[in-house]
Amino acid sequence: MRPADVQRVSVAECVDRYAEMVRAKASTGALAPASAEVYVRDVVTFAALAGEGRVLDDLTGEDVDEVLLRFARKPDERRRRGARPVVAGGAPLQSAASQARFRRSVSAFFRHAVVAGWVQLNPMQAVTVRPKQRGGLRAERRALTVEQAEGLLGAARGLAEEPEAGAGGAGARRRADQRTELRDGLVVLLLAAVGPRVSELTGANVEDFFVNGGTRYWRIFGKGGRTRDVPLPRPVAEVLDAYLAEGRGLLDRGREPKALLLSWRGRRLARGDVQGVIDRVLERVDGGRRRSVTPHGLRHTTATHLLAAATDMDAVRRVLGHADLSTLGRYRDELPGELEAAMRVHPLLGPVEGRRGG
Repeated sequence: MRPADVQRVSVAECVDRYAEMVRAKASTGALAPASAEVYVRDVVTFAALAGEGRVLDDLTGEDVDEVLLRFARKPDERRRRGARPVVAGGAPLQSAASQARFRRSVSAFFRHAVVAGWVQLNPMQAVTVRPKQRGGLRAERRALTVEQAEGLLGAARGLAEEPEAGAGGAGARRRADQRTELRDGLVVLLLAAVGPRVSELTGANVEDFFVNGGTRYWRIFGKGGRTRDVPLPRPVAEVLDAYLAEGRGLLDRGREPKALLLSWRGRRLARGDVQGVIDRVLERVDGGRRRSVTPHGLRHTTATHLLAAATDMDAVRRVLGHADLSTLGRYRDELPGELEAAMRVHPLLGPVEGRRGG
């Protein structure tokens, strides 16, 4: 039940209280820590865009409309500073998926605000800006093409195989215990070949990787307490073994005995560090095949190319860690020429290219 009296509380204070409540839910297991982090980040962004000193109850639907539009035009801060954003026709810099997520976070915040007595009426009920007006379809491809993916994977393998070279010679200037080339190559290979969530990657422990029947597996601890055992392609397993034998020991300071991926300070690699790793590997890709991509974009790349190769959909679902096949739709991008390729090898007719009609 909503309190009888509405409190005149600033946006900043309401956001602080909400963030505390969300983190408390995460600590009790009522909310996944990764989800809590997203909610908190979004409401902090909302406060910055709406004006932290304003009274929350004074915000109208028109004010929230403006915040949503400002967020849509806000550069994606996950990308490397100075990198050129990939946009089309002046479209918003935030992807449609990010905009939809931000809107859901703000809606959840205001639903709580009504119950907590911070607002008399939920301004989201008066919001007029719709997702289509805020960008509609995503402004850029999230999945890399075959050429772009091969360029990135080739650079990652090259980085792992030639750790002494480093990117642009920078590695040679670092102390031995600060070398991250093997780790960087492994990060990109795992993201692009297996498609884990960033939280699953950074949360991985050495003991989560095992051998069964001669095949290397990664036991991934995903959402909802679900686990999945994903076999690693041989090139990825080889880099993993090299990192465990040579690279991880250089970074180990005894602080994180279980963590697979370590920073040069010996801490577990953080979610925010992963984009920087990808960008460093991208610097080694030829300009014609280089395209900026986020960790989630590599998850899209995994799904897109596995499905385009006619991999069983349920197998792809299990690799990505989804409970429902229907969820795969949002991880699927169209690839140039894939329909033509599919029809050249028809499951009912076999290879049909070059046949003449009778």
